[in-house]
Amino acid sequence: MQIYISEEAIIADIQERFHQLYPRLKLEFFYKPHAPGACSPAKDKVPANTPIEKVRMQHSFGWLDVSHYRTAVAVEHDLNYLFGLHAQVVHKVGPLWLQTTGTGHLTLEELNAGDAEKAMFELPEEPENE
Repeated sequence: MQIYISEEAIIADIQERFHQLYPRLKLEFFYKPHAPGACSPAKDKVPANTPIEKVRMQHSFGWLDVSHYRTAVAVEHDLNYLFGLHAQVVHKVGPLWLQTTGTGHLTLEELNAGDAEKAMFELPEEPENE
């Protein structure tokens, strides 16, 4: 599955296409990049009606791979590396939408299925040997 990102796109276009594919996930865009494992501050969030040309560092267009087997971290990386956009995948946990700070290693399919809750609270069956 892929999403085409054109020169004329607005943030809402990308968000809507992604959310149609993954109803329990959203893409949120920010003015600044976030550190690995960190949340992006709400004050840096880009409004949905913003043209992407106003917020990106790299002026290219093309296809973004959002296949079910890709991880949240990989999609965020591609948005930054290929298109100069700073984004975070957000997943629904109960009534809340949470940034994937500790679950970015999960695939989009796993996050959309709600497997993030299991990954966050699941204890290993056996203790790890040091």
